[in-house]
Amino acid sequence: MRRRTTTPVPPAWRPDRHDHAHALRLAIALALAGTALLATGRPELLVYAVFGSFAGMYGRYLHGWARSRAQLRGGVLLCAAIAIGVVLAHLAVPGVVLVLTETVFAAGASLLADRWRLRPSGPFFAIFALGATALVPAQVAPISVALAVGVGTALLAVLIGAVAAGPATAEVVVPAPYRPVAARIHALRYLVAVGTAGGLGLALGLDHANWAMAAAAVPLAAIDTGAVSSTELRGVLRRAGHRIAGTLAGLAATAALLPLNLGESELVLVILLLVFPTELFMTRHYGLAIGFFTPLIMAMTQLSTPMPPGRLLAERTLDTLIGVACGVAAALWVRGPSRRWIRVDPVRLPPPAPDAAPAHPVVRRVSTRGRSPAAGRTSPGRPHRPAIRRRVPGRPAAWAAGRRVRPRSG
Repeated sequence: MRRRTTTPVPPAWRPDRHDHAHALRLAIALALAGTALLATGRPELLVYAVFGSFAGMYGRYLHGWARSRAQLRGGVLLCAAIAIGVVLAHLAVPGVVLVLTETVFAAGASLLADRWRLRPSGPFFAIFALGATALVPAQVAPISVALAVGVGTALLAVLIGAVAAGPATAEVVVPAPYRPVAARIHALRYLVAVGTAGGLGLALGLDHANWAMAAAAVPLAAIDTGAVSSTELRGVLRRAGHRIAGTLAGLAATAALLPLNLGESELVLVILLLVFPTELFMTRHYGLAIGFFTPLIMAMTQLSTPMPPGRLLAERTLDTLIGVACGVAAALWVRGPSRRWIRVDPVRLPPPAPDAAPAHPVVRRVSTRGRSPAAGRTSPGRPHRPAIRRRVPGRPAAWAAGRRVRPRSG
């Protein structure tokens, strides 16, 4: 009898108890806000509640005050984006102003996200929030009401994250140290990618160029600031492929939902059901998460700004392709300084013996260009011995001052 073979699911794609608890906290926050909006007869305001609830996405592997702080910082970015978008909607600005505003905001939000070391990394959700709320008609809600819904839902998500501790996890994500120069270079990538995608969207006459601008930010989230290594470039291409495949799958699901002519209550229920699997797989398999995220956004858009289904699906497909192409191009073009640059720190040595020759200061090489993430690991029981380089007489004093200098050949 032939033994049946099955293909196991890769562990990296398999959500654990921690993922379920984190996604459940986010879903509860949005469910409470959505239920309140349905009870008051204002389901069209759900767009502001959805983006406010995304504050609960941050701090997945953190606990206590560290998680609350990360969610508060993420909520600041999201609420600032909602505020700017609502003001632009009430001013009825032209598309060029919206693209310029969203481009500048993307660069500034990238600097803050890198400075705060937020996870999920990058300003993707804030960019999406600004563009989506800017296209909501002004008559849907006054500025104060829209801000109250967004800020209130964000605070609710932070409160639920603080109260619900969740199961302990052994998976700890330690972000890289903050580097100001590298963060500015990374913000330049967002400036180039988001601005180019928005400009192309306007040139092609797309009504929702913000979808292309948000898609342009997706591949850049695979880069941890600074120069783009070969490993990160593969991550950029993989994330771009996930975005395209997930969006197409989500649009196919949306095409099956729209002909049903669901009412407002049914659309709200669909949104509440989709937010849980979206966050469940967000860090495990991005393409699968986007497959749930796309119909969620489409249903939310239909609540506030209805569009013909055929036009909606065609424009979202074109927007995604334009945005992803711009994001990959920006990652290839803005490569940043060479990672052969090193940072050196002075090392205190014991005083030499009176009859010993003068010793030169020793500095550590900390660059890891061309090395895999596991290259710095050592086997159990074997102490790590960093590579050293002795200062050569005549070299600049920057070697001993802790600056970045280029190593010389030989």
